Amino acid sequence: MTDIKAALRAQRIETPSWAYGNSGTRFKVFAQQGVPRDPYEKLADAAQVHAYTGIAPTVALHIPWDKVDDYADLARHARELGVAIGAINSNVFQDDDYKLGSVTNPDPRVRRKATDHLLECVDIMDATGSDTLKLWFSDGINYPGQDDLRARQDRLAESLAEVYARLGEGQRFLLEYKLFEPAFYATDVPDWGTAYAHCVKLGPKAQVVVDTGHHAPGTNIEFIVAFLLREGKLGGFDFNSRFYADDDLMVGAADPFQLFRIMYEVIGGGGLTDEVAFMLDQCHNIEPKIPGQIRSVMNVQEATAKALLVDRAALSAAQAAGDVLGANAVLMDAYNTDVRPLLAELRAEMGLAPDPMAAYATSGYFEKIAAERVGGEQAGWGA
Repeated sequence: MTDIKAALRAQRIETPSWAYGNSGTRFKVFAQQGVPRDPYEKLADAAQVHAYTGIAPTVALHIPWDKVDDYADLARHARELGVAIGAINSNVFQDDDYKLGSVTNPDPRVRRKATDHLLECVDIMDATGSDTLKLWFSDGINYPGQDDLRARQDRLAESLAEVYARLGEGQRFLLEYKLFEPAFYATDVPDWGTAYAHCVKLGPKAQVVVDTGHHAPGTNIEFIVAFLLREGKLGGFDFNSRFYADDDLMVGAADPFQLFRIMYEVIGGGGLTDEVAFMLDQCHNIEPKIPGQIRSVMNVQEATAKALLVDRAALSAAQAAGDVLGANAVLMDAYNTDVRPLLAELRAEMGLAPDPMAAYATSGYFEKIAAERVGGEQAGWGA
């Protein structure tokens, strides 16, 4: 049990700045009280999540949503709050120029603009001390014949190579994939195989990020995780949950057993280290932002704790003996264990409240920001 607690104590989960702003669907964005009005206030809210969970010390930024004049000052502010800047996320999907794509656009002027933005994000990494650039492209086409599929892959490879060459010592980029949306006929990075192929060609500083909402129904995500870990190409996760498509719900909400299976493969493949970034990527449309992030961190913790409880010696013996039901039972025994008392005990040992949700609810922080953050423009994305 000591080893399990040590692993849980060392776990790190990164929260995204955009989760603290207003969000919604393509139909409506719902405003809430106390929502941050700038990146500095987003960091303050993220610091609350870390204060009550003890394992969320970094915050991912999204550019230009989190654009500021002085990124070194923003990083200083984060340190003063007890957190740090994590991955820098690029945005090449919210500009009119990107209607037909960004780095794969048939217009070389648009491609140049998009690649320059990615290079700007590396500059921001330098200024903030971030070591990770996260790339997601909405690029794709809606109709057969709209553009040349192979040519778009050539354009993508050219841009990625330029960005890769700009990375400094100790820096990397994570290439994200998504099955569909907003492109419906063909997405330029639709799956892990496409992302993997580009990353392999580029070298060790390019890795794949697995967003748990970006797959076709029924996809065995834990197989993808196991394969990428085996190849040294799993750079990180964007954790969320989905019922139908890219729902961006709280991780573990739709299928906690899947999250357990993923974490089992992560642990077995040696991925419970700083080399794999465990990031949340969620939109809290109707639930309060900070509690939504706290609950998400706790959900990942619980899945991790259960995966750490798997009796791997007994499992290996059952597998070697061809004991199908026995092997499955070993996994299910761990999954069916209530780990909440263990995590409450661990938090108490870390000097934290055993129940982070209850502690935050009674802290008075929400009432404070609801009263103070009046006026100005709330952070978020319009719809």
